[in-house]
Amino acid sequence: MRIIILGPPGAGKGTQAKVVADSLGIAHIASGDLLRDHQERGTKLGSMARSYMQQGLLVPDDVIIGMIEERLHSSDAQRGYVLDGFPRTLEQARALDKTMEKEGQRIDLAVNIRVSEKELIRRLGGRLVCRRCQRPYHEVSSPPRKRGVCDECGGELYQREDDTSEAVRRRIQVYAKQTAPLIQYYYERGGLVEIDGEGSIDEVRDSLLKTMPKAGV
Repeated sequence: MRIIILGPPGAGKGTQAKVVADSLGIAHIASGDLLRDHQERGTKLGSMARSYMQQGLLVPDDVIIGMIEERLHSSDAQRGYVLDGFPRTLEQARALDKTMEKEGQRIDLAVNIRVSEKELIRRLGGRLVCRRCQRPYHEVSSPPRKRGVCDECGGELYQREDDTSEAVRRRIQVYAKQTAPLIQYYYERGGLVEIDGEGSIDEVRDSLLKTMPKAGV
């Protein structure tokens, strides 16, 4: 199974992508993890990405695509994978299709997690992230056992600058312009299903896993 998880910032893509990957025994491939890994290893792609990020610029498609292509050839990705945070644009989606076509592969399923703007602002406005392991928390719905401290690694929790209410609205606007067209793209290819992302983590997980038989799981 080769699956893409789509949805606006705050929809819970990362959490649900990991759940699906674990349930199906396939790789969870997150673009954010790849960026951090390449920078930590000091690869050529990582250095290129860092130079853009330090200037406050978006990492170009060709750099991200290069990281994804390399990761898709890893041994643990041969049984299948869930893509989280990629593709973000139509250009990235088309580049992914070309890469997969060379290997005689295709995306089996794209899942769009729907969440209202009001709910996204509520979620992200109270979101906290661990500086060390990047585990997410929420001040109201999923607080840590000890205030300001990660349950997993003991790292410091903080609120990202782009998780303020105004920043969240801007991120949603960017998503609507750049990433939402992917929904139509995968719909036209006949491999898109949509689920309600406003329930609990377990409820969304159950809804998501129920879509799997539609793709032959």
